Amino acid sequence: MLNVSFCSITGHSVDTAVMNGGGAHDLSEEESKQDGAGDTDGGEDSNEQEVIVIQDTGFTVKIQAPGTEPFDLQVSPQEMVQEIHQVLMDREDTCHRTCFSLQLDGNVLDNFAELKSIEGLQEGSLLKVVEEPYTVREARIHVRHIRDLLKGLDPSDAYNGVDCNSLSFLSVFTDGDLGGVGKRKKKGSELEQIDCTPPEHILPGSKERPLLPLQPQNKDWKPMQCLKVLTMSGWNPPPGNRKMHGDLMYLYMVTVEERHISITASTRGFYLNQSTTYTFNPKPANPSFLSHSLVELLSQISPAFKKNFTALQKKRVQRHPFERIATPFQVYSWTAPQVDHTMDCVRAEDAYTSRLGYEEHIPGQTRDWNEELQTTRELARKNLPERLLRERAIFKVHSDFAAAATRGSMAVIDGNVMAINPGEETRMQMFIWNNIFFSLGFDVRDHYRELGGDAAAHAAPTNDLNGVRAYGAVDVEGLYTLGTVVVDYRGYRVTAQSIIPGILEREQEQSVIYGSIDFGKTVVSHGKYLELLERTSRPLKVQRHNVLNEKDESMELCSSVECKGIIGNDGRHYILDLLRTFPPDLNFLPVEGEELSPESVRQGFPRQHRHRLACLRQELIEAFVEHRYLLFMKMAALQLMQQKANKESKLATLTENSSPGAAVPALPSTETPDETDSSATTTTNASQNGECESPLEGKAEDIIPGLAQAKELAESLDTEDGSGIDPKSREVVLNACKAVGSISNTSFDIRFNPDIFSPGVRFPEDSADDIQKQKQLLKDAGAFLVSCQIPSLVKDCLDHSALPMDGATLTEALHQRGINVRYLGNVLAFVDKTPAKAQLEHFYRIGISELITRCAKHIFKTYLQGVELSALSAAVSHFLNCFLSSFDAVAHLPADELVSRRKNRKRRNRVPGGGDNTAWASLTPSELWKNIVSEAQSYYHFTLHCENADQVVEKYGLQKITLLREISIKAGIQILIKEYNFDSRHKPAFTEEDILNIFPVVKHVNPKASDAFHFFQSGQAKVQQGYLKEGCELINEALNLFNNVYGAMHVEICACLRLLARLNYIMGDHHEALSNQQKAVLMSERVLGVEHPNTIQEYMHLALYCFANGQLSTALKLLYRARYLMLMVCGEDHPEMALLDSNIGLVLHGVMEYDLSLRFLENALAINSKYHGPRSLKVALSHHLVARVYESKAEFRSALQQEKEGYTIYKNQVGEAHEKTKESSEYLKYLTQQAVALQRTMNEIYKNGSNASIMPLKVRALNINPCGILTHSLCSQKDLENLKAEVQRRQQLQESGKSVEDLTVHSPLELEDKIPMDVNVD
Repeated sequence: MLNVSFCSITGHSVDTAVMNGGGAHDLSEEESKQDGAGDTDGGEDSNEQEVIVIQDTGFTVKIQAPGTEPFDLQVSPQEMVQEIHQVLMDREDTCHRTCFSLQLDGNVLDNFAELKSIEGLQEGSLLKVVEEPYTVREARIHVRHIRDLLKGLDPSDAYNGVDCNSLSFLSVFTDGDLGGVGKRKKKGSELEQIDCTPPEHILPGSKERPLLPLQPQNKDWKPMQCLKVLTMSGWNPPPGNRKMHGDLMYLYMVTVEERHISITASTRGFYLNQSTTYTFNPKPANPSFLSHSLVELLSQISPAFKKNFTALQKKRVQRHPFERIATPFQVYSWTAPQVDHTMDCVRAEDAYTSRLGYEEHIPGQTRDWNEELQTTRELARKNLPERLLRERAIFKVHSDFAAAATRGSMAVIDGNVMAINPGEETRMQMFIWNNIFFSLGFDVRDHYRELGGDAAAHAAPTNDLNGVRAYGAVDVEGLYTLGTVVVDYRGYRVTAQSIIPGILEREQEQSVIYGSIDFGKTVVSHGKYLELLERTSRPLKVQRHNVLNEKDESMELCSSVECKGIIGNDGRHYILDLLRTFPPDLNFLPVEGEELSPESVRQGFPRQHRHRLACLRQELIEAFVEHRYLLFMKMAALQLMQQKANKESKLATLTENSSPGAAVPALPSTETPDETDSSATTTTNASQNGECESPLEGKAEDIIPGLAQAKELAESLDTEDGSGIDPKSREVVLNACKAVGSISNTSFDIRFNPDIFSPGVRFPEDSADDIQKQKQLLKDAGAFLVSCQIPSLVKDCLDHSALPMDGATLTEALHQRGINVRYLGNVLAFVDKTPAKAQLEHFYRIGISELITRCAKHIFKTYLQGVELSALSAAVSHFLNCFLSSFDAVAHLPADELVSRRKNRKRRNRVPGGGDNTAWASLTPSELWKNIVSEAQSYYHFTLHCENADQVVEKYGLQKITLLREISIKAGIQILIKEYNFDSRHKPAFTEEDILNIFPVVKHVNPKASDAFHFFQSGQAKVQQGYLKEGCELINEALNLFNNVYGAMHVEICACLRLLARLNYIMGDHHEALSNQQKAVLMSERVLGVEHPNTIQEYMHLALYCFANGQLSTALKLLYRARYLMLMVCGEDHPEMALLDSNIGLVLHGVMEYDLSLRFLENALAINSKYHGPRSLKVALSHHLVARVYESKAEFRSALQQEKEGYTIYKNQVGEAHEKTKESSEYLKYLTQQAVALQRTMNEIYKNGSNASIMPLKVRALNINPCGILTHSLCSQKDLENLKAEVQRRQQLQESGKSVEDLTVHSPLELEDKIPMDVNVD
């Protein structure tokens, strides 16, 4: 079971493994762009010492609450008093208290004090919980908290996408069965009782794809009713004379026993008053049941409340904490059941007060988002504790800001916010709400006319967000960006930004002191900005350059001209409009008189795009620069070799001088780039223009002699001044610099000028040469994308180191390699021409489905803009019918609910609001598909051959349910979960009742936990070198730091837990593995979604660890769940399915369900043969597994046939001497003996009739205990030694550039069949 993260069975290269879950979708965009964060990288050692500082030992305090026994609580000195409050509000016996103070020896503790700063607080101190008098605010908080407790198990907030709740279904499949082996109901003899039969729709070959199992019913969710109604009373607010008696507010309730009661919240607590619905009598009732908490009051009045509330809290506390903690960002579910709508005072109040008074740490005022976002950036960051504090604050403010911005954007589009320029037409309006500025993604005042109008205005916000993300990651002190969130909702794009202090009082012209407000006609510059931006220019690869302003004066900039610098009233230097942070993509920007490089032209570039803002991605820039650096090293090395050949004698002196030790005075490396000779850039070298000879050329070390010297030389030139360096070697570097387009003559330094080809930007005469070089560099980068990055993506898919399963993971795979989604058509065309197209069928299918759903989304966006709110559900269901239903959809115009029958005749043709509002109803399926085909052609330059959904399904092998999932997620549609009949020709698949909601699709910055990430990476590196224990410690440390910054829920924590579980498992601690992996599954469900491809991977791992713990039935349930989700997301024909089916087959074999087992294993064999080629070792293993089942069924002939196939593959691939081949040959002999014995017995029976003496057959049972064939855990030292040797050998092989195929062949320790459970995880 040896499958550490580096030897995923397929034996891929190590470098893709870093942090890439199954299909590389664990971490978002700017993962490794930590260049700028120079100060955070204090090297591993310094980190480790610092960590020790943080982990002060915890201590225990006693807590005494009224009416309960004192109990012990473990606390840490860093915690604030407030955190103890939180714990008490969550505990079963104290959860009903909110308004109390903690006292130590009669002194009240300050809520915001850290425990270590409190005098006299030590091990064993007694803290008293003392009830405090209420205020209106405290009373509201109390009511809100009680409502949250009553809704503790109710999933409706998760379905409605509110308050960062989201769904999780793991507990349905594990029955609380995990972890506690002692608590399990059944012991090892559970074989007989397991019902292993999977539901019909999960079996291989089944064509039905039901939707209902996606959200299995959780029996805990059957609500236990504690109260019928809890709402604010109509008698609020209390009149003056009652205020003076301490009345704060009135509540109205109906108990389960149908008793209607009116309650006063007063400073002393809650009591019954004598008011009724129609008469106001605030005097206390008799008895008044005065209690400090509502729960105590209700428990006295209503026996049902007391009973159910206690039961509810027991259940709530038993749930895994990860099922109920809020996620950092809202996750929306695209399906939901019909949830009953109940009365809920808190929800009702939230809807009408914009809830601003509830931002609890700043009572009664709106938050100044800009101040919060910038102040957190200014926190100290000298040592680890400071950095953690800073990163935690930044992350918290960002997630709060994203939530507020989303809420505001929805309010803007729903028409609930007044515009600040109400006189203008709607698309030009701007809004301010809660100190956030909102603008719509339309071209206002022809600002973008030259760049593509509305299309450019729609693309600019996402480009700007990428810019904000990039500058945020570089994190330069003193340079500030705006909080930015981009929200797509109901067909509109809204940009939400924090507000620079003072900007609204001034005209823009006066405040911009750097950059241009009119795309380069007028330009200003500013020394302080240049100095700040200069510090970002190296990590972001931006070149400092000069442009001309309207007076033809030369202005120096270190960013694109649109980037504006404004000093706010707070004296901070802000930059905004970062939409051209990265250079333009010339493949999509035709420029008159400019010829692209031949690689691009061959692929049909340049192409017309909707707008002129197409930029290269940051990942591409990084990859391109790295590629150029290798080229630079190679050229220097080759030249050095030539020199060596020419003048052997001089070489000795050269190497002496260039050794880094030699202290030599220097060449300044700040020479102006335009002095170099531009002709050198047009070298004839083919790899110059970005053509890769081989994807492995990265490991050039051993291929080119002299590379080491070149490295040494480059470093010495970089570090010292080099005037003492032999002029010959300086010339070597100069030539290499020219050849790769470096902006410096003495060292490798590639940067881009983002203003090249910007309409309206003019450059001074004297920089003409430099501009020429920059143009060439951009052409080369474009060529590099098409001739190197796209082929390398396809190659990664061929050798399964990239395994996208759905649109999101495909997009991520593209983005990681710097390929924009607008290249999707090209990628598909490239796959089409690949000889191995059959092995890329899964990839092609996902690509086509992504292309179609994206085209549909573009059309849906404009379609929705013409729909008025009252017809929204009808319009959405009509669109989905046209898109997916076989029925020739005719729109059902919603009968107006509000018009009485009698008048109806006259008004039938007039829809409220008049005019064009029903244009959406005239859409027909054929028209929609025509539009999709033409959109695919014009946007992706890809030709789709289809006229309706059925043809698409037929031609490209897509599934309608998958298309429905993709379009719903992309467009934010939530549909009713039920079985849809897409193929009926008689009635439409969707009705307006099936559309439950429209959600926003939100893009925002994800602030990073840099220190934690460094620990994680060094932990991974250690594991890859085979030091499992050290790796495990580092990753545990990373987990602590991640928790410190992100709180308990985050995708990166999920990756961390998964790797930990994996290491626990390999090191033989199956129990710990189970516990960590259970957390990883829950977190993945909550943070990524219940059917996200990552979640599917997590389910598979959890099944493996359950199996290792002997929990077979749970393992099967989890595997069946994973298979169902995978069928939903990408269908059966996917390489991952082979792995899943092998696992299911093995477990079923283990519980002696041979026929079922065979169905799954044979399916796995078919898929493996298809995607790995019939000669792959994977296929040999599949044959062997099938043979084992046949043997168990005593069908020896079939078993022999299968094992022979496997043997042949081993013999051809690894030779007769290899242990695999020997094992196979042994097994063949054994099977032959068994077959002969069986035949003998049969003959005996025929001859002697029933009294024949029958030899018992020896059928080798599959070993099911945790160290059976599935789970050889790594226990012995020898295994570990082997593992280390193997890892080192693989690394050497890889560096010497051998192909990955060879690796698996000579491997002495065959990872292939050790752990079929678990391929390609990280």
